[in-house]
Amino acid sequence: MAALAGVSIATASKALNGRGQVRDETRQRVLVAAEELSFQPNALARSLISGQTRTVGLLTSDSVGRFGIPVLLGAEDAFGAGEMSVLLCDARGDSIREQHHLRTLLARRVDGLIVVGESTDPRPSISRNLPLPVVYAYAPSDDPDDVSFVPDDVEGAKTAVQHLITLGRRRIAHVTGPTHYRAAQDRAEGTQAALAEAGLELVAGQPLFGVWSQRWGRQAAEIVLKHEVDAVMCGSDQIAAGFIEAARERGQRIPDDIAVVGYDNWEVLSAETRPPLTTIDMNLERLGRTAAQHLFAAIDGKATPGVHRMPCRLIIRESSLTGTV
Repeated sequence: MAALAGVSIATASKALNGRGQVRDETRQRVLVAAEELSFQPNALARSLISGQTRTVGLLTSDSVGRFGIPVLLGAEDAFGAGEMSVLLCDARGDSIREQHHLRTLLARRVDGLIVVGESTDPRPSISRNLPLPVVYAYAPSDDPDDVSFVPDDVEGAKTAVQHLITLGRRRIAHVTGPTHYRAAQDRAEGTQAALAEAGLELVAGQPLFGVWSQRWGRQAAEIVLKHEVDAVMCGSDQIAAGFIEAARERGQRIPDDIAVVGYDNWEVLSAETRPPLTTIDMNLERLGRTAAQHLFAAIDGKATPGVHRMPCRLIIRESSLTGTV
């Protein structure tokens, strides 16, 4: 190829790798010669020269995949654009299995690692004794010196409640998941902050904590409907779907009598609920892409330590807007 382009091997290498001072005319001749010869760079040779394998690991603990899969898809998109190969390992929430996968990835000499959690609860750091950069996605590391990306659930919940207030709703209840989940705590915090800013208080005086299920949504409806209420902010789409079902059975019109907002934008529920559910989307694919881009930076020695909170977005459907069903 160098001979065809009329340059030295060193010049051809610089032109192909975008390094060193090479005139545009010379670089173009090398690229044309490479195309004519269908030249493909040797990945092994590149790794020996650069000390990098152009391979990264994705280690997930989300055995269900409802939240982990969108994060992984976003990360894989970014890695594909950066011409990085990806090795995916599923620890299924098992710490022993996670250690096994970690040893396997290290043996493959991956350049970096993204660890994806199954909830937004902080998880133990694995970075301390590793010779490669690690980025945590969805579940943050418990070490503040690590690089972590999580959805901003406080602001997401505030956005949902502000939407209800903008629609003129004033008697708002909050039904959410277990108190020991960080997501439930953050969404309750955001809900109460939005109400406080508007000079309002929660119906029933406090968030109703339960489980992430439609059954709890139905049970919570029995509690909420004992009060005067015109809107409910639910901590998940499952809870919202159960609440809507029970409220309709009791003669409540959604959204005319009670507007309902969910969380997660789990479309198997949010798009199929009657009426379709207004909800908060955590932008998990974007979160995964951003985590991957920051892993690239960390591999280049430009790590960005700390917990980075990614914005969520409001998806408006018929469960909150009167006159649309």
